[in-house]
Amino acid sequence: MKKLFIIALAVTTVSIISCNDVQRNPSNVYMPDMAYSVAYETYADHKSLKDSNINYTNLPVSGTIARGELYPFPLTKDLPGDTTSYAASKKVQSPIDSLTKAEYTETERLYLINCGICHGTKLDGNGPLYKGGEGPFPAKPATLVGDAKYEAMPEGQMFYSVMYGKNLMGSYASQLNRKQRWQIIRYIKLKQAESKAAAAPSDATAKK
Repeated sequence: MKKLFIIALAVTTVSIISCNDVQRNPSNVYMPDMAYSVAYETYADHKSLKDSNINYTNLPVSGTIARGELYPFPLTKDLPGDTTSYAASKKVQSPIDSLTKAEYTETERLYLINCGICHGTKLDGNGPLYKGGEGPFPAKPATLVGDAKYEAMPEGQMFYSVMYGKNLMGSYASQLNRKQRWQIIRYIKLKQAESKAAAAPSDATAKK
């Protein structure tokens, strides 16, 4: 009985000592760069990493699509002085050719929030920032309905302008996702078609 007690005490003592003996300096690891990876801040300056032969640019791999991101746009933003992508955007077809009643209502809300302040609630270029020339903007924004230039502008080119910005208009890529941008452009095209349809009877009457 005494021997069993001594053996149990010895086992317990060894166990306690083993548990308290934490290895502060682990032995060699097969792939330490993966086992002990360094955390990097997303928007930090990582130029110093090149000295360590670490290729990290903060940018997604070219040609990839973010999870949950629909309707990829194949063109990149033009460099200053270049218009290659802007010209090519004319041939990009909209993936959205119609809006349900609910989608139309929601898209109109998005237009009024993001676009109406410049282009006006009636898409006439007379939003609060212009206000008939009395607003803070000295130049009138684009007249989306009633101006032949913008009524003839392809949807792909409109999308380019909304995504990357054009002239005095900034990019809305951070405010609207791709689907919302295409929906707003479809909304604009529907408004343009409504305006033409409303003007058609008066034109026919004038010809008589």
